[in-house]
Amino acid sequence: MTVAVALLVAAAALVVAAVAVGSMVLAAVAGILAVALGAAATKITHSELMLSRQEANRDRAAQAQAYKKITEERIAENRAFVEDLNAKAEKDRTARAKTVAELEAALAAAHQRAAEAIRSRAEEARKAAEAQVESSALRQRVTDAEARAADAIVRVAELEQELDIVRAELNALQAAAKKNDASAA
Repeated sequence: MTVAVALLVAAAALVVAAVAVGSMVLAAVAGILAVALGAAATKITHSELMLSRQEANRDRAAQAQAYKKITEERIAENRAFVEDLNAKAEKDRTARAKTVAELEAALAAAHQRAAEAIRSRAEEARKAAEAQVESSALRQRVTDAEARAADAIVRVAELEQELDIVRAELNALQAAAKKNDASAA
């Protein structure tokens, strides 16, 4: 760029010097030379521009490759992270499924125990009802037996009275018979 600027400054100085001299030929040569130097300066500037663009393109390509590599690394990290999360989620699902299965088994066992307790309670209630009925029947039998025993006691007392009366009559008859036997003898 410095060379191009120097060429343009030299061309301008030639044109100014040719104009100052006042010669048409010199001015024409200076003009042609100024155009040639301007073209050379433009070519140098264009070449520099192209080189800077190529360098910029190379830099952008290198950056793109670097970003691509970084992106690939991030994608790999993300995949590993997702796989790790999926593995943890699967482990959690498995643990939860196991816990649910254990709880369901415990619930089923509790239902079974509750059903057995209800059946046992019903059986005990039935036995208690039977025992109550049997107890009522036994009470009735005891009452009946007590009544019979009371009747038997009364009958025994009556029989003892009759026995006492019959003995007294027997004793009286025996005494009378002894008296008759003693008077007849």
